[in-house]
Amino acid sequence: MKNALSILTVPAFDDNYLWIIHDGKHAAAVDPGDAVPILATLAQHHLELSAILLTHHHADHIGGVPALLKYKSVPVYGPANDGIAAVTQPLSQNDRLHLPELQLNLEIIAVPGHTLGHIAYFAPLQQWLFCGDTLFAGGCGRLFEGTPDQMLHSLDQLAALPDDTAVFCAHEYTMSNLRFAKEIEPENQALLVRIKREQAKRDQGIPTVPSQIGLEKQTNPFLRSREPTVIARLLASGKISEEQNEASHFAALRSWKNNYV
Repeated sequence: MKNALSILTVPAFDDNYLWIIHDGKHAAAVDPGDAVPILATLAQHHLELSAILLTHHHADHIGGVPALLKYKSVPVYGPANDGIAAVTQPLSQNDRLHLPELQLNLEIIAVPGHTLGHIAYFAPLQQWLFCGDTLFAGGCGRLFEGTPDQMLHSLDQLAALPDDTAVFCAHEYTMSNLRFAKEIEPENQALLVRIKREQAKRDQGIPTVPSQIGLEKQTNPFLRSREPTVIARLLASGKISEEQNEASHFAALRSWKNNYV
């Protein structure tokens, strides 16, 4: 009987999380920015690499790919339009991906903003989301290449997933993000409860990721940029001078976070 799928958290660099999806034998590595911890984890759990999944072109997400391919030649799935030379199986919006070794089905969501070609992987059966640097626990990625309109639409797509979808983002930025969220909505009770809970995890060295879509919709200001409380805070802080359009509100929020200490 085939083992159920599980996910291993692989810390890397200062604050990255790399992910390994496995069934006890076969494994897919998600955004392997560093091959060393991936190979060590595969060996520790007696797993065989069968695929690599990439969300975008930044080095901390793809840097380990050449070494992994030297270890074993496997398909490299990734965005069709994000400039990653190693990709052998390019993917675009609404593509469906089946990993036969894992019997895993994934849906592809185009989420431009952080980079123009960024994609996310959603496993509908397991309700897992691998979203790279688009949606973070309590935050979202910087707009290095895309526009506020694009990022807002990308986040809207992710927010439309089921509330109990597990959000496997790529960084441990949660407490910094939640400090900013409290600046925006200091009376958000769900947020205040979350801050205590997540801080308790960090005090014990426990990852705050994965999060859940429902929790993000309650506490993440970038999924709440249309809320009256958020718009009122932007006005009161002088970040906007009058109510404008949704993208402008989102842009003001992202700009504030860029410079928030």
